[in-house]
Amino acid sequence: MNPNVPSIEQLKELALPVPVSYAPQTWGWWLLLGLLVMTSLIIAARRYWQWRRDRYRREALARMAQLQQRSDDLNALRELPEILKRVALSMPATSPQGPAALGKADWQAFLQRHSTHPLPSNFSAQLALLAYAPDATLRALPHEHRQHLFETCRHWVKHHHVAA
Repeated sequence: MNPNVPSIEQLKELALPVPVSYAPQTWGWWLLLGLLVMTSLIIAARRYWQWRRDRYRREALARMAQLQQRSDDLNALRELPEILKRVALSMPATSPQGPAALGKADWQAFLQRHSTHPLPSNFSAQLALLAYAPDATLRALPHEHRQHLFETCRHWVKHHHVAA
């Protein structure tokens, strides 16, 4: 054999580096990790609490979507004020008797006070018309007016603010 030609017996195994721990080496990193975990838990708990608290909104919006699909049905129109009143009753009480006893101008003021955008000035009167008007009057309402009522109610349910 030629001594200048390398052979397999001359190969040596490479030394592996010393293993390094992935755990933080100082107490500051542990503190930062603990704060991060606590903050994440608090944010998750708040979101879950808010999601549970807003269940009445999701249910009301789902029901209103069903009603809007059959907006030509008089029963669907008559149920709209009832849904708004139920949503208002689901809110924390803002007055001693709550929103159940409110009517006319007080009901309009309540809806406006909890709305994020201006409502029509006769919105409570329109809701009263939906609830108590004869069938012939409701049939005479134009389709665009019905859709506008549904949109206004849906926007109020979706965006009304609740005092915490």
